Amino acid sequence: MNLKLLISAILLITSSNYVNAETPATEIQATPAETLDKIKDLVTPRAKVYNEVMNPRQKEYPNHLGFNDLHIQAIRHLKPDTHDVNDPKLQMIVHHHCKAYEDSTLLCLMFHSGMKDQDKPMGFEYIITTAQFNALPESEKKYWHYHLVEVPRAHATFPDLTAEEGAKLLPAINETYGKVIYFKQPQDEMPLGEPYIMIVQDMPEQD
Repeated sequence: MNLKLLISAILLITSSNYVNAETPATEIQATPAETLDKIKDLVTPRAKVYNEVMNPRQKEYPNHLGFNDLHIQAIRHLKPDTHDVNDPKLQMIVHHHCKAYEDSTLLCLMFHSGMKDQDKPMGFEYIITTAQFNALPESEKKYWHYHLVEVPRAHATFPDLTAEEGAKLLPAINETYGKVIYFKQPQDEMPLGEPYIMIVQDMPEQD
């Protein structure tokens, strides 16, 4: 326990409990036990909060800021070069590295290769709950895809989780909506041109 923090807490508690001559008799000074409880509340570090369903193996990697906690692989997330159902880009795996937030949203950095030290994201997918989707303006909803429908079409997998962890996670993922935004093409070294929204549900289905 940090000594300076402890001393500051004691001074704060004792000063707030000081009783002078004008203090009404009903305002009784805290007992030593109550004072100790208040000190503990002030100096005890809070447990870190995270989503145990979405991030069942959450680890703290400062260089990744939590985005290595949930890894999802999915096809049908790259804009094809043609309208052909056999366009190879439809079958390319896109790696999603996702972080869950306390407001029930997730943000996934998207990579065409992985998330090694020198890999750069090419876009991101913002994920919200069904309730949050329903609250969106009607004009906005067309940009979002429903994961209950799109997860099977994308052949999504959770390669870093056990089968049991994946089975627990899938129902929660199914009741979410995603919006995919790209700022670069996989083959480009740097982001060129304008960023664009990928309308996942409008792409050809490929087995």
